[in-house]
Amino acid sequence: MKGFVLGGVSSGVGKTVATLSILQALEDAGYEVQPAKAGPDFIDPSHHEAIAGRPSRTLDLWLCGADGLRRNYRRGEGDVCVVEGVMGLYDGDGSSTAMVAEALDVPVVLVVDAKAGMESVAATALGFREYAATIGRDIEVAGVIAQRAHGGRHEQGIRDALPDDLEFFGRIPPNDDLEIPDRHLGLEMGEEAALPTAAVREAAESLEADRLAAVASEPPAPETASARATSAEPVDATVAVASDAAFCFRYPATIERFRERADTVAFSPVAGDAVPDADAVYLPGGYPELHAAELESAGTLSELGDLAADGMPVLGECGGLMAMSQSLTTAEGEQGEMAGILPADVTMHDRYQALDHVELEATEETLTANADETIRGHEFHYSSAAVDDDARFAFETVRGDGIDGNHDGLTEYESLGTYVHVHPESGAFDRFLESIAN
Repeated sequence: MKGFVLGGVSSGVGKTVATLSILQALEDAGYEVQPAKAGPDFIDPSHHEAIAGRPSRTLDLWLCGADGLRRNYRRGEGDVCVVEGVMGLYDGDGSSTAMVAEALDVPVVLVVDAKAGMESVAATALGFREYAATIGRDIEVAGVIAQRAHGGRHEQGIRDALPDDLEFFGRIPPNDDLEIPDRHLGLEMGEEAALPTAAVREAAESLEADRLAAVASEPPAPETASARATSAEPVDATVAVASDAAFCFRYPATIERFRERADTVAFSPVAGDAVPDADAVYLPGGYPELHAAELESAGTLSELGDLAADGMPVLGECGGLMAMSQSLTTAEGEQGEMAGILPADVTMHDRYQALDHVELEATEETLTANADETIRGHEFHYSSAAVDDDARFAFETVRGDGIDGNHDGLTEYESLGTYVHVHPESGAFDRFLESIAN
């Protein structure tokens, strides 16, 4: 599967809208398209899926490593893979968009804001292309897409200014309908705020779909095999996965891994579903703070607390950790009871409390790691957790904030709650499955 990376000159330049428009343009031109996201984001991929009709792959060097990233890319399906970048092209020390493009050895299409420029768009693109050599980054900036560019003289001025070896792949016209609402953690999810089809199609008509497909190239195969991450021996276990508007942050590869090695069953704590008959429960991240009242009254979390006290393993990540706590206080000061599994009380804040790639070292054997083993992940949350004096942590933070600045992984009974999100290529979910197997 050939592909290219869509990089931005900065955060907020309109990469997601450009990505959605490209996906639509390629699909309308008859290509089977696979979306992907450089970086650990859960929200942008939900918008990709709304257009492409298939899950967006997560491509992050810090989470997956170079070979894990290539393995995850190759799990996609289609003729062309469109990889939306993260922040600006060169921003980020753990897994920048440029680093992902270099690891995949595919070209970069640069999104430049053209609202108030023509020749300056060309100068910006040329500078971004030349900067790669300055820092020793082996990437090819193949051309540009002009965000918020008008047609006619505006578009022609950009075309004329570009050097011959920088292609003009089209423009995204100014359109208020191409605005995705946002909230804390980023944009609203794709199923909540999908862009109007007519607006996306209009933008797609201003793009050169065949030329975009032609510039794509195929990444190299992984050089090595990770024994834990590639082993697919089934285990005798059933995992219940929380799946609803409160628990919607999960990588496609995580669910794929569960299904490859075990049985899975989904349930909705917001809807008050009974906890399924299972060997363990996985609570992914999401927005429990937006559904705190429903979660308190529905009864599922209370039941889950009782099951955890009886020894059922529960693994929660970020929003899952919040739901496993004793209480959750919203930014408006409203407090609700949660599952009461972990000795912590969680409070929401108006600004984020942590945002970084993370590395954790296990101080003891736990659900996702052996003692002294390190795992990598990502944290991004607006909440803080006040823990009881006798709280036990499973991890020390080598990088990142964790729960208290030095530790992550609250553990109680046979359960574990972390602020960190991990990818299956870390081996954490294989360890989880193996630890709960009958």
